[in-house]
Formats: sequence, C-alpha cells, structure tokens
Amino acid sequence: MKTALPPALAGAAVALAVVAASAPASAAPVPRTPAAASTTSTASAAPGSSASSGLREVLFVGNNWDGTADVLEPSGSLARIGRINVIPDKRQRMLEIHLNPLKLAYFLGIRWSVGEGHDQFVDDMYSTPDGSAVVVSRPSFADVVSVDVSSGRINWRFPVSGYRSDHMAVSPDGTRVAVSASTSNRVHVLDIRTGRETGSFATGDKPHENVFTDGGSRIWNSAIGEVGTALDDPVWDFTKGDRKITVVDAKTYRTVEVIDMRQRLDAFGRKDLSDAVRPVAFTPDESKLYFQVSFFNGFLEYDVAADRITRVKTLPKNPATSEDRTTWVNDSRHHGISMSPAGDKICVAGTMDDYATVVDRATLREGPLVPASKPYWATVSGDGRSCVVSESGSDSVSAIDFATGRKVASVPVGDHPQRVRLGKVAADWRAPSARWK
Repeated sequence: MKTALPPALAGAAVALAVVAASAPASAAPVPRTPAAASTTSTASAAPGSSASSGLREVLFVGNNWDGTADVLEPSGSLARIGRINVIPDKRQRMLEIHLNPLKLAYFLGIRWSVGEGHDQFVDDMYSTPDGSAVVVSRPSFADVVSVDVSSGRINWRFPVSGYRSDHMAVSPDGTRVAVSASTSNRVHVLDIRTGRETGSFATGDKPHENVFTDGGSRIWNSAIGEVGTALDDPVWDFTKGDRKITVVDAKTYRTVEVIDMRQRLDAFGRKDLSDAVRPVAFTPDESKLYFQVSFFNGFLEYDVAADRITRVKTLPKNPATSEDRTTWVNDSRHHGISMSPAGDKICVAGTMDDYATVVDRATLREGPLVPASKPYWATVSGDGRSCVVSESGSDSVSAIDFATGRKVASVPVGDHPQRVRLGKVAADWRAPSARWK
C-alpha cells in the first residue's frame, strides 16, 4: 500500500526526491570495509548439506519490521526454537543516520514508501556453512551484517552502495552471498565468512531477486523498477524505469546476457502485463523459469533455451481485494513462488488476495485456495513435503502440503515476516538469552 507521507516529513521527502532525480545511480557509494572479520572457521558444506556434522537444519524467518530472525523447526510443526536480534547495533546506526541529512532523507523515504510506514530492519538472510552465523540484509540501514548466532554479536558489516539493501542469494557451495543495492542499481557479491567484496555488477533500475544458476557459475538478477510511487495506472508505466534480467558470469561478474521481458511478453501477446519480474522459481534442471510480475494475479513460464514465454497461469482474484493498484503492497498482486523438489508442483503466495495455493506444473491447475493473511514469500520445507509461506498480515508462518494442497502447520513469529530460508545452526544451539525480544 502506498502510505501518505506525514506533513512533518515533507522536507525530508523533497530532499530525497531531489537527490534521486539529480544524482547518478552510482553516486556517493559508502566505503565498504568490513567492520571486523569473523573469527570462526567456515566448513566446506553448503547450507542444507547433510555432510555437515554437528549441525541441525532450521528455517530462518526474517521479521522485517521487528528486526529479528525467528529460528524454526524446518519441517512438521515448524515449532519455534529461538529468536535472534539482528539489529543489536541499532543505536549506533540510528545515530549515524540522524547526523547525516542525506542518509536521514533516504531512511525516512524508505519508511514512508516501500516500508508502508515502518522501518525495514531485515529483508533476507542465509546461514554460514558452519552454522555459526546468519548473514542478513537490512534495508533501512543500507547494509549486510553477519550475526553470531550464539553470542548475538556482529562479526562483520558491509555498507552497500547507495541507501538501501534488498534481496540476497547464496552460492551453491555456501561461500558467497549476492545482495541487491536498490538505489545504486548494483549487486555486490561478498565472501560470506569475512564480508569482503569479491565483485559487483550493474543492473537495471531497483535490483531485486538474485539467483545462482549453472552450479554457481552464473547469477541472475531481476530489476523491478520503481515500486514506491502511486503512479500505478498502466498509462504511467514509463515512469517505472529500466526493468530487465541481468545474467552475469559469477567469476568475472561480466554481463553475459540481458533479458528484456517486455519484448517476450509482447511476442506472447500479453502487452497488458508488467515486465517487472518479481520472485522466481527454476525447475530442478533449470530449463524453465516461472516468474511473477507486478500487478498480476498469476505467473508465467519462460523456456530458457528457446528464450521465450511459453505459458501463463492466471489465478483467482479475491472479490474482497480492491482493484485500486495504489493499495497493493509495492506494486505486488502476488509475491512469492517456490517449486517442489521433484519439480511437479508450484506454490504461489497470493499476497493481496489473501491466499496461497499449490499448482500442478504439468496442467497448471491450482489446488485449494488456502486462506492466508498477506502471504509475502514461499519456500520449501526441510523434508521437501511442504511449501512454507510467510503471512505478513498475521505475523505467522504456515506450511501447505504439496501433495494435498492443505495447510498442515502454522506458528506465530515476529512483526511482518517476509523472507523464509533454510539454514543451519549447531545441533545444541540455544538462542542468545540476552538478545531475546
């Protein structure tokens, strides 16, 4: 929902608009030296690997407005194991922001646009291969941090270029993490153990989703354009910016392909659909890409080798959902998609329509519409049997059985859960008691 800016913040908003309009995308990058290197060693096994001894698999849930990460059982009941404060340095960060008028303008701009009137303290997170830390992108603080899961202390901090961090992706071997820097149109790739930058690459406007493919040799980034304005009528689509998928070599960070979905959508006969690619899911063999776009209640199928859109699935609308696009969260109609390990089922979070559903990939028939309160993300449970969705409207996480399409578990979490990721912690891990919120 586009939240009206309070009069008291009008000056900051004007400053933000002037800076955004006048400064080049890569202007004024923040120095990016890790505050401190982690003292823990990193195992070679990737998150989720059964080769890691002395570790247990868990689900990390990022509570965006709360600044915490809940740690849940990865399957079954999804029972909560503990909670980690991922903004232990909040006082220091807020002091820095208030002492810098430009940072303050962006901070307030994030709060009253994409933040829906709230600060965005955690967007995405992944655990290190040895389970000693969780690496978190923090949009309102424009950084990425590694938080020690035992002590609650920060191992390292990486300020991104520009003024907001967003979605991340971890390499298949668990050693690198890619993070989108929204306002500088750049993706940084970091060593997950030390926080040092191994490279970066330019993207379209407002880089969003990142995915490693081809065994980690390529990175796909989708730029969604400007989603924080109220110019949501199709006639104003040109104001949304340069939206494209950028594919780079994950060693050299050179662009190997740019995919303009506008051209593919037009060729498919869907000029009415936005070309802002939102969450995506690849088939296990990476031959097909399923992706959501802004303002659409459904998803599309893209054949990677043929370089063309092959099918579209329109999902039911909730009659109670307003058709006023400016009331939809950051241009989303549906936001969240995942695929079963076998590649035969697709789970969709129908964000503004308040449901989640499992779709048969062969026939594109949807199963039961499972009521859910503003579901914002979809992933796969540790045992692969369920789709796990974050219900940002009810501060809960729910599991939907891939086989039956029915809800099988639901647990309360923190304020406004978004990203849900599988990860690892020590087998005997306990939450840092001093950091419990």
